[in-house]
Amino acid sequence: MKLSSNNIRRWCRLLHRDISFLFAGMVLIYAISGIYMNHRDSINPHYSITLVEKELDNIPTKADINRDTVEELMQQIGVDERYTKHYFPEPEQLKVFLKGGSSLVVDLTTGKATYESLRRRPLISTMTTLHYNPGRWWTWFADTFAVALIVISMTGLFMIKGNKGLWGRGGIELLIGIAIPIILLLLS
Repeated sequence: MKLSSNNIRRWCRLLHRDISFLFAGMVLIYAISGIYMNHRDSINPHYSITLVEKELDNIPTKADINRDTVEELMQQIGVDERYTKHYFPEPEQLKVFLKGGSSLVVDLTTGKATYESLRRRPLISTMTTLHYNPGRWWTWFADTFAVALIVISMTGLFMIKGNKGLWGRGGIELLIGIAIPIILLLLS
C-alpha cells in the first residue's frame, strides 16, 4: 500500500476517532475531577462539610460526663452518627469524635454546641482519587491513557489539509495553545 497524504489522513481519522471514543470517558472523569482539584481550597472534593450550631439545655458538669451523657447531648442536637470517643481539649470544652470523621464540640459553660458533619462525596471523591495514583494497576492505565492522548493529538494535527490544517490556521492555533501555558508559567 502506497503511503500518500490521503492515506495518512485517512489512517489519522480512523485512529483519532476510535481512540477518542475509547478514552472519552476517562477524559471526562479527569476534566470534572480536575475542576474540583483546582478549587480544593474552597471545595473539599472528598467530603461535604456541614456545621450546625445549637444552644443546649441541661449541660452536665465535666465530672458527670461519660459516654451516656455524651449520647444524650448528641440526641438533643439530632446527631445520628455513632459515638467513638470524647475528651476535653480545654477545661470547659468537650469534644466528641463520631464514626466517619464527624465531630461535636460543646462549651460546658455556655451550652453552645457545634456539630461538624462530614459526608463523603461518593462519585467526586472516587474520581479525584485517580489524580493521586491509587495503585500500580492505575500507573499502567494512566500511562496508556497518556500515550492515547498523544496519539489523539498527533493524529488530529494531520487530519485536515490546506489553510485550516497544520500549515494554516490549525498551526497558528497549535502555537497559541503551546504559548499560553508557557507564558502563564513564566508569569507565575
